[in-house]
Amino acid sequence: MTRSANGTVYDLTGPPDAPVVVLVHGLGLSRAVWQWLIPVLAPQFRVLSYDLFGHGDSAPPPTLPDLRLLADQIFALLDTENIAKAALVGFSLGGMVVRRAAQDCPGRVTALGILNSPHRRSPAAQDRVWQRVAQAKTDGPAATVDAALDRWFSAGFRAANPDAMAMVRGWVMANDPAIYPQFYAVFAGGLPEIIAPQPPIACPALVITGDCDLGNGPDMAQAIAAEIAGATSLTLPNLSHMALMEDPPAVNGALLRFLQTHIRDIHD
Repeated sequence: MTRSANGTVYDLTGPPDAPVVVLVHGLGLSRAVWQWLIPVLAPQFRVLSYDLFGHGDSAPPPTLPDLRLLADQIFALLDTENIAKAALVGFSLGGMVVRRAAQDCPGRVTALGILNSPHRRSPAAQDRVWQRVAQAKTDGPAATVDAALDRWFSAGFRAANPDAMAMVRGWVMANDPAIYPQFYAVFAGGLPEIIAPQPPIACPALVITGDCDLGNGPDMAQAIAAEIAGATSLTLPNLSHMALMEDPPAVNGALLRFLQTHIRDIHD
């Protein structure tokens, strides 16, 4: 674990001369969510995982957070480690952040992995997200965590894995009640700046979701991929939002094959 000058806490593993992959977690979580993916990637790639500002072990955000601030956090980390370019993999809010980063500095992004991340919501769905923001402002993470677990995992997985549910609950509940709603507002309100960007994102991209992810489902994954030239979307059957934890091999295998195909040649 290393702490950068701006208070970002991160881990860097894998061969020092390998192509770099940066992992960006979702709202209310931490870099611990990548514990199932890092062992798969690290033998072949240099893997940088970190905590977003205000999450995990990182410092609070220096200003009111938005997607540009969070994208800049990635590039500050790359600069800290003298990394010129990297593939970016983002989950949920992290998928929004990596899209913003690819828009802002396309020359530094070799490929994108976008996992269970939103695109344009219906008015009713957008209202529901803003309602959760309001709940979080009033009562902190406790107001939303139970409903989140219901959305994020299948009922069977929740019932069979109480320890895993307790772990995820602990990640969410560890968030500062004053900061958490600020990031929830980014998740709610940040989409217009990454939908149909001009110029379009042009790097290789893989967009993954589960067919039971009610808030970030197949239609959204396909819409994201349609806006990135040559991107591919993949829908995993019988999986909800936290597919990367409920069925790691399904997500990890697809990501590994994608990265092997698209960034090895760039590195060589």
